[in-house]
Amino acid sequence: MFSHIYYGVSDFERAYGFYSKLMACLAIQERFCDRDKPWAGWNSDSSNGRPLFVISKPFNGEAHDAGNGQMIAFSAKDRATVTAAYDLAIENGATCEGRPGLRSEYHESYFGAYFRDLDGNKVCVVCHGAE
Repeated sequence: MFSHIYYGVSDFERAYGFYSKLMACLAIQERFCDRDKPWAGWNSDSSNGRPLFVISKPFNGEAHDAGNGQMIAFSAKDRATVTAAYDLAIENGATCEGRPGLRSEYHESYFGAYFRDLDGNKVCVVCHGAE
């Protein structure tokens, strides 16, 4: 369905440090990093290289601005990984938008956590499987 998802960041090195740790926790592999552009991309399926999650300075050269109502959600293999990713994000400067827990309003096994990255972009980590 998706080719790539692109998040603008204000400070590439700071964002790269944050997302490198988060992606490693989620077992999502880095596919490229070019500090000259600057941009970096990750994905968990190396067979076709898509979809990618990409961070970069905004393409138009304007200042980054986090949107209201947009969010990216990364899948986690289990509930412990959701909690570990959330804890790691908070320890590295993210702000809480919802602690790890069941959210049965979505479905009975939805276990998610929400936070904003260092630039205010909203991120979710979720496991859809039963414990």
